[in-house]
Formats: sequence, C-alpha cells, structure tokens
Amino acid sequence: MRGDETDSESVKSDDGSVRRSLEALCQELNMDEETAAEALQNFSSIWNTYTLEGDVVHWLACSLYAACRKSSIPTVGRGVMEGNGVSLTRILRSAKLSLIQFFSKMKKWSDMSNLSQDFRSRVGRLERNFEVSTVIFRKFEPIFLDMFQNPQGEPPRLPRSRKHRRLPCHISDVFKFCWTLFVYTKGNFRMIGDDLVNSYHLLLCCLDLVFCNALMCSNRKDLINQYFRGLPKDTENLEEMPCVIDKLCELHDGLVVEAKGIKEHFFKPYIKTLFEKRTLTELLDTPNFQDNNKAINREYEEYVLTVGDFDERVFLGADADEEIGTPRKATAAPPSGQLSARMQVENNLQQHFEKMHSLAPSTPLTGRRYLKEKEVLVTPVSSATQSVSRLQSMVSGLRNSPSDALVQIFNSCSRNPTESILNRVKTMGERFKQAYTKPTDDLPGAHMDFSENRLKLAEILYFKILENIMTQEMKRIQGKDMAVLLEQEVLHCSLLACCLEVVLFAYSSQRTFPWILEIFQIPPFYFYKVIEVFIRSEEGLSRDMVKHLNSIEEQVLESKAWTKDSALWTALSNANNKVPTVEEVNFPSNFDTGHSAGGPTHLPLVALSPIIHPRIREVRTGLGSSARKDVPQSPISLHDRYSSPAAGSAKRRLFGDDPPAQSPVKRISVTPIKIIPNAMENNQNTASTTTVLSMATGNGQQLTIPLPMVKNEMGGITVIQLQANEMNPLTARVLLTASPSRTAAPPAGSDTQPPPFNKPRRTGSLALFFRKVRKYSTLIKHT
Repeated sequence: MRGDETDSESVKSDDGSVRRSLEALCQELNMDEETAAEALQNFSSIWNTYTLEGDVVHWLACSLYAACRKSSIPTVGRGVMEGNGVSLTRILRSAKLSLIQFFSKMKKWSDMSNLSQDFRSRVGRLERNFEVSTVIFRKFEPIFLDMFQNPQGEPPRLPRSRKHRRLPCHISDVFKFCWTLFVYTKGNFRMIGDDLVNSYHLLLCCLDLVFCNALMCSNRKDLINQYFRGLPKDTENLEEMPCVIDKLCELHDGLVVEAKGIKEHFFKPYIKTLFEKRTLTELLDTPNFQDNNKAINREYEEYVLTVGDFDERVFLGADADEEIGTPRKATAAPPSGQLSARMQVENNLQQHFEKMHSLAPSTPLTGRRYLKEKEVLVTPVSSATQSVSRLQSMVSGLRNSPSDALVQIFNSCSRNPTESILNRVKTMGERFKQAYTKPTDDLPGAHMDFSENRLKLAEILYFKILENIMTQEMKRIQGKDMAVLLEQEVLHCSLLACCLEVVLFAYSSQRTFPWILEIFQIPPFYFYKVIEVFIRSEEGLSRDMVKHLNSIEEQVLESKAWTKDSALWTALSNANNKVPTVEEVNFPSNFDTGHSAGGPTHLPLVALSPIIHPRIREVRTGLGSSARKDVPQSPISLHDRYSSPAAGSAKRRLFGDDPPAQSPVKRISVTPIKIIPNAMENNQNTASTTTVLSMATGNGQQLTIPLPMVKNEMGGITVIQLQANEMNPLTARVLLTASPSRTAAPPAGSDTQPPPFNKPRRTGSLALFFRKVRKYSTLIKHT
C-alpha cells in the first residue's frame, strides 16, 4: 500500500510540476486560456501514454504550437486570422528550444498525437522553408562581403544620447537591413519563395538595390568594397541608377534572364509601392536609414504573426547558435573572432544538412543514402542554377511546336496525328497553369508568368523528346506505320507530364512528385513506363535529373503502383489474375542457358544478377563511351511498351497485357523410347547418352528424332530441356545441335550467330512492370 501511495504522490507531483511549467510558459507568451487548456489536455494524454525523454518544457512547446495552429482569431475586417497571434519563434525562445530540435520533436509529437496529415504537411513545409532560407543565407554573406566592406573592420560605436544628431549607418546595419528586406519581400511573394532559384535571384535583386543606392548616395561610398569587380568605372558622375545584376550572376552562379525577370516583373513594382506608401524613403541617407530599418522590421514582424511561422531574422542574432541549434555535439573548439557565432551556426547547419539530405535527390531503394556525401565545392544554389542552365541549353534554339522533321513523321502516318497532339498539349497546358497558380492549403499559388515560363520549357522539351523517340523507333522498326503508336493518349500525357516534372525539379519547386500526376490524373502504373524512354532519348539530362527520374520509378515500383485504386489490379484482372513468371518477362540474356558457340547445353535456367559495373560492361561489349548513344539500354520497343489492343477485342484497353496465345495441340503417336548404347565422356566427365524418339507420321513413315540426355551423379538420366517458341521453332537441326556430344563445334561453314532470343516471351504493361519489380528487388537484396 505504501508503495502505491508513493507512486500516486509522485504522479501528482509530476502533474503539478507540468501544470506550473505550462502556466509559466503561457504567461510569458500571453497565451489565451482556451489554447492553454487544450495544450495541457493534449500533453496530459500523451504524458500518461508515452515516456517523454528530455526537458518537459520542450514537449510542452510542441503541444502549444499544435494548439495555436488549430485556433483562429476574428479580425476587424470580419475575416479570420489563422492561429492565435503567437509566433513559433516566441514559443521556441520562451521554451529555450532550438529550431532543429523542434523539427525533430515535432515529428515524434505528430505521431504520438496522431495529428492530421495537413498539419504534418505544414510542419514539413516549414522545415523545408527553414532549409531553403539557410541555403540562401549561406550564399548571402560571401556575396555581401564581395560587394561591401567587411563588418569585422568596422570601428566600435560611440555611445550617444538621444539629443545627439543621427550618425551614419554602420556596415553591420546595412547587412541586417539587406537580409530583412529580402525576407520581407520574399514573404509577400510566396510564389517566388516556392522555388530556390527564384529566392536566390530575389536576394540578388535586394543586394543590387542597396549597392546601387550606396553608389548614388554621395556620402555613403565608404560602405562599398572598392575591389568589387562589378563596380562602375566612373562612380562620381552617375546620372541614372546603375545595375549590377549581370555581374552578380556572372560571379555568383546566377542566371541573368531569370534574375532580370524577377527584378522587372516583381521586385521593382513592389519596391515602388513601398516608396509610394512612405514605408521606405531614400534608403541609406543618414536621416532616413533608421526609419527605413524600423519600418521594414515592423512590417516583417506583422507578417510573421499573421502569415508566417518562422522568423528568418534568427540568422542575424548574436544568439543564433542557440536558437538554430545543433543536431549533435560539436567536436571542434568554437572559432574566435567577431563572426565566431555565425561560423558556428554554419557548422551546425552543415551537420543538419548531412543528416537530412532534403535538398538533394535521393535513391530510396539503394543504400547510398547512408553514405556520407563527398566534400564537393558545389552548393545547393549553384546546383539548382546549373540545373536550370542545363535545361535551358537543352531547349536553346527550339520552339514549343513540332519541328519540320517531326511534322514530316506525322505526315508519313496513315492517319495524321498533328491536330490531336496539338489539342492535347493545349488542354494539358491550360490545366497545368490553372493548378500551378491556384493556392492550396499546402502550397501558395504561383504567378501566371512563372507558370507560362515553366510550361513553355516543358512543351519545347516534349516535342524534342518526341522527335528523338520517333526517330529511334523508325530506325528500329523500319516500314511500320507509326499512326497507331502516335494515337496512344497515355504515351503523350505521360511524356508531357515527365517533361513538366523535370522542369519543376530543375527549379527546386515544392510541387514535388506525385503532384504532376494528380493534376493530370495519370495512373503511376502507366506513367513510369515513359521514364526509361525519356532518359534514353535525351543525352543532355544532368546527373541529378536522371537520379530524380530513377527515384520516381523506384517510388512507383515500391508503393504507388500498389495502392487500392491502382491500374495494376485492372491489368491483372484482364490477365485472368495470373502474375507473369520470371521466365516470361525477362530477357533470355538475363538467364544462364549455357549458350556457347554451338548452341544451348544441358545447364538449367538460372537467373543472373543484373548488377554489372558500367565500365566492365563497356569493356565486354567494346562500346566505350558510345554505349548510351548508339545502343539503347532496353531492347523493348515503344510498340511493345504501348501496344494497342487487338482488333475486335471485347474491351478497349491501352496496353496489350494478354498472355501469349497457346499453340493448338497436335496428337502424335509415339513408340516406346529406345536408348542407344552410345555414350562418351565429355570434358566435364559427365556421361552423355543419345535417346531416340520414334513416331509415326501421317503417311505411315517412321520418323526418328534424337533427344539429348545426360547421366547424373545418382545414376539416373536427365532429359535436356529445350526452349521453343515462335521465333525459335523446335526443329530436328536444333535437336541435333543440342546434343551434349556436339556442342563443342558448330556446323562447318556456318557463321557463329548470337542466340535468337532478343525479346521476352511476354510484353506489355504487366510484363514490363514485373520485370522492373524483379530488377529493383534484386538491387535491394545486393545492397
């Protein structure tokens, strides 16, 4: 009894301590009673169910944040503001919880509390915004030091009273003002903040504005780094505002066209409205700078309370290391100097990125994600801008319409598909622009200019890839009408969707896969088939693009093709619920059939591992670097991938998934088998025997066919299995050459030719899918 009483008293003591901690936290945050009560109720439920490790206040902060996001406050304009006016930054500061720790604990809290998927998506989007802002900030500091004076060389400030006149702004103030102006502008253009590339170019616009204002201000040229390579030659006689966007893009991995588009269409009109509203006046003038700085900070604080959660000014604070946090203990001593705190923050964030890898494409079905990345000089921003630059070079000089060569291919078809293809592209383009610009609970709506730019790039890429595909297909299947293939709607929809996915990936858009399939309602079971064709037809794809497309294929094979409403079940139903066997769907070259110069031997069918090092494959085939260019990776033609249903079929289906037709059974009379005592020892010391099969033909003649057999170690006789199909009929010549005693030498005068098995016994959507599944399951087993 005493033990029970002691446990009861301990629980009551813990509950009282938790309540006091929550009350102290709510009082510091000035939290309303309803939100505080809900947070305490949720926390008590989790506290009684799970064992929470670490500081209790940190878990209380997670409960408070979840409760705050569920509440809403009516506004003066009879609207409703989401949240209760308490920002995430204030909650974390009061609870002394770092951002990195918050994201880690919030994921666990969401699982324990069974929070909605919308809330989880919000937290995930918040974490990505934090990571994107971190990447931008790490680019911001070196660019600022390239353009302006170093804050480390700044003399200490002299104390002054309020009656003293205002002093000129220091370079450290300009540093903070530039960053605050950027995050405030980015917050008002959420469609720009959606892309890492757009956000980076917006930062360049902010730096360009402040730099050029320093040039135009006669007494503020002391802020400028005189060794900046973008400095105009004559800085004393500037008649109009200069622009250094071109030089910034050249020096710091920017795209001139993209940056100038952001500046002209978004940044300049918005800055003009800030000047018209008197939020900003002459930026760096001594009497106005402090007012400008206060106004921008005040506007941004209002934005954080009403719209945003994460205060991105946290990077500027002296205690940034504590507020951002570190995922693990640092082993090195902290650096000394005025920028030691910021350098420590960058070290901590680098550790976080090594752990998360959220801004790098991953391969979910291989073990490479567990390996530490090699130390490279490529940053996420430079990688993103290089992807866009590579994409633009791929479509340079082309137009978003069929080329003359593609038009000629269309005209050569029995039924010209030009009109239907153009109408389909137009319809899908309108649907894409509507979905891309429409705001949702998870994503803000993008500007129409961005959607049109993305769509135009995708359309150009679509017609280019389509031309390459059809050119390769016409060389592979000469003389065949391409009308049936070009009328396959799923082929065109999948190809255009794949082009759009590549464009969105190049711009680091938050509209990630399977968003593109959802807006076009394309089943993943059909979409993945175009990925290999796409990669094989375009040599200009970057390594990251190929890796991203491969990861999509893996996602489909791993989970998305196995959902309840997947088209896979329809395909299986049409195939009488018979799953294709390994022998039916794989290429004969993937099996060890003992092929030699003399033909097949007695070795059984054994699946070979598809994992062969690319360099070894090049040496074996003698193709070298031209392997991808001259020889397609898969001998499956586009007709086999997108085969039309047979004429007169009861159901109209897009893919030929029917099992191969069975040959009619012919009855023959067979005499008893007589074994001829003619044995010999082969090179492997295995006794081989020739067996004769005698049968009567229709005209009464006797037909004798030798069957190759081999004596096994147990003293029995094994009949060698011979493969026969439409392409490789079972003939007497095949039976004779299949004899173990005659496999060493081919017939005289005949050229040595490879086995005629150049395609699987079964093709179509179902066969292709299960062949891919087997391939990736083998990869998993070997990794």
